[in-house]
Amino acid sequence: MNNLKDHFGVTCAQLRTLVAEGLKGGGDWCDLFFEHTIYNDLLLRDGEVNSGGCHVDYGCGIRVLKGEKTGYAYAETTEPAALLSAAKAAASIADGSGSAKSGTFVSAGYAEVNHYPYVLDWEDTEASALVPFLERLEKEIRRRDSRVLKVVAMVSSSMSRVMMYNSLDELTCDVRPMGNVSVSVVFRQGDAIENNRVSRSLMTGAEMLTEEVLQDLADRAVAGMDERFAARRPKGGRMPVVMGAGASGILLHEAMGHAFEADFNRKGQSIFTDRMGKRICRKGINILDDGTVMHSRGAVNYDDEGVPGQKTYMVTDGVLTSYLHDRISAKWYGVMPTGNGRRESFRYNPIPRMRATYMESGCDGSVQDLIASVKKGIFVDQFANGQVKIGEGDFTFYVKSGFLIEDGRLTMPVKDLNIIGNGPEALADIEAVASDLKIDESTWTCGKEQSVPVSCGIPSVLISKLTVGGE
Repeated sequence: MNNLKDHFGVTCAQLRTLVAEGLKGGGDWCDLFFEHTIYNDLLLRDGEVNSGGCHVDYGCGIRVLKGEKTGYAYAETTEPAALLSAAKAAASIADGSGSAKSGTFVSAGYAEVNHYPYVLDWEDTEASALVPFLERLEKEIRRRDSRVLKVVAMVSSSMSRVMMYNSLDELTCDVRPMGNVSVSVVFRQGDAIENNRVSRSLMTGAEMLTEEVLQDLADRAVAGMDERFAARRPKGGRMPVVMGAGASGILLHEAMGHAFEADFNRKGQSIFTDRMGKRICRKGINILDDGTVMHSRGAVNYDDEGVPGQKTYMVTDGVLTSYLHDRISAKWYGVMPTGNGRRESFRYNPIPRMRATYMESGCDGSVQDLIASVKKGIFVDQFANGQVKIGEGDFTFYVKSGFLIEDGRLTMPVKDLNIIGNGPEALADIEAVASDLKIDESTWTCGKEQSVPVSCGIPSVLISKLTVGGE
């Protein structure tokens, strides 16, 4: 990555001075996070591109750690006086008599690869060049289905330049491109109304706006609408559930992934706090959080603490083998950080967060094989809002679409139902994992005190029993 000191108007001497100021009160650690992000969006509504916006975020966050105390302050400028004031404020907030578990902060090394190279800089792409893409997208959607009532489509992008420096004298820089296309479609058939939303998000430049992407979005925007209009709410109960590959990974992310984040475990708040090294699901199941998936929305060359992106196997062959660590939890546990320290912007303190969370493919055949093994159950492939209790592991997810499974076949399309379960129990109840892993490329955003972009994925899996909330 290019050195960004000139971009932010600071020198190595100034960086060292700021860290020294942060540590004056006896702090154990000080780091600086510089950010310059430019956001743009363009919206099509009512048949025409009629609005857009641009937002610039610029500043620096300074963190000081002393024992168990964290001091954080930021400046919306990189003027020397403002940065020095922020360093003093962070040091003052962290000052106190708190003690910490023994351990030291260690160097995390440097990344040698770029997980999101780009060709066309979003900042150099005129809004007028994006208008034809949105207009054609709407036309392609309407051409595919006469029931389309309304189309709202958006292209949005960001270019972020970040620079991190810490009290180990580590200087890391990263340039992060992000492109998003999302489309919401309302359909009407008689008196019935249905809607669908699809999206594509990649860490890359404006070259992502290809004909292939346009056609894929149009296809997915209208896919399954016959079944959606015909769908009924099924009878509820305890039954087997086959989850389709791809977007079903949101259940893995919410119901299990958060419980593997090290801050919850360090504080004893996770259901997995005392399960390290223990079997939590059948042999052959591997669950990981990966910052190295090329162009993934959750990819990181460096996390927001300057730790290189990497693959982290949370579950290896059915055994819990790692939590997701930032520098604080890594020091506490006496392990290396895993590159999961992330933040929404320079205004926020970094905390353990997921990147691209998925389960590796299994060897139990195809999704058709899983369905064929079920006497009576349901197949689901699209989830909407969900709720999870980290401490207990209980979750509830709303299912947007699916089918009844009867005698090993998909029969009646279903909707308006909830999947209710417990994360550890659901993991233990996985009976089969297909060989069709898919990492979904939609615009997933994770909220945990602050919002960060993530990816999720899963192969088709059969869970022997979950509660289906229906009639």
